[in-house]
Amino acid sequence: MEKTILALHPDPTKQGVQIEKSKYDVVRSAIIAMLKSNGSMSFTDLGNAVEDRLRKSFDGSILWYYTTVKLDLEARKEIRRVPKTSPQMIELAG
Repeated sequence: MEKTILALHPDPTKQGVQIEKSKYDVVRSAIIAMLKSNGSMSFTDLGNAVEDRLRKSFDGSILWYYTTVKLDLEARKEIRRVPKTSPQMIELAG
């Protein structure tokens, strides 16, 4: 049986989602790698970059997993939304 992880939501009033840990790890690595190499990125550009990187090897909706893992990384304070940006910009925390 596949291990799962509870992907948290940065809004404490919203419930997290159980997802396969192997898929979480792949998407998390792609998000972190993109932000390390490009600096802050818009939500859309980061999603497109993750999708381009994983398209050939990922089974499932890449953009759904991207959004879910991005929210989890925000909740865990690994990444953050840049305040007062439109479109929403995302960067590594710290």
